[in-house]
Amino acid sequence: MEVLIKTSPDLRGTSRACWPDQMSFVRLLRMLWMVCFPLFFIHLFGVNSLAEVSKEYQVKAVFLFRLAQFVDWPTTAFENDQSPVIIGVLGADPFGEALNIAVQGETAHNRPIVIRRFQKVKDITACHVLFISRSEADHISEVIAALYGRSILTVSDIEDFVSKNHGMVHFVTQLNKVDLRIDPEAAKSARLVFDSRLLRMAKVVNKH
Repeated sequence: MEVLIKTSPDLRGTSRACWPDQMSFVRLLRMLWMVCFPLFFIHLFGVNSLAEVSKEYQVKAVFLFRLAQFVDWPTTAFENDQSPVIIGVLGADPFGEALNIAVQGETAHNRPIVIRRFQKVKDITACHVLFISRSEADHISEVIAALYGRSILTVSDIEDFVSKNHGMVHFVTQLNKVDLRIDPEAAKSARLVFDSRLLRMAKVVNKH
């Protein structure tokens, strides 16, 4: 922040150094700005918002949002025509504010998008896209079993999520690039349909 001190108009164009009390006042303003602004920011947004999210999860946040645009749900998955598409995160959230930023002002199938976080699978009520965090890896089988029959697109970067754990979309990071592995049959069992464009850009894993 730069503070400008104009020359007093009674000097009629002559130059004049700043008064000592003026300089002290400027220094005080700068000190207050440097100290108070970070405290205000932390109070307003929370400490976690200041933590830097890795580039990997910034990319995955965008992928997660885009998936909602390339999947069709049955009408029974929504309460009404105005109901939002809900993207959930189960377990420890690796996205920070990146996911909220990715969906801000965006829509999917002409519906608004809402982000929700869940600590336990039993807490999941309405949800359409669910990212299952790596914190749930030790009991991923129980999580998938609890979601069976519900029209929820399951997504994760847990190892072998699609090939062995009956997930629907797997984020695989290789050589600093995020690739998709998908299982259309697992999605079909939940009455979900992948857009053909998604099938072309992802690697289809068919284990049936």
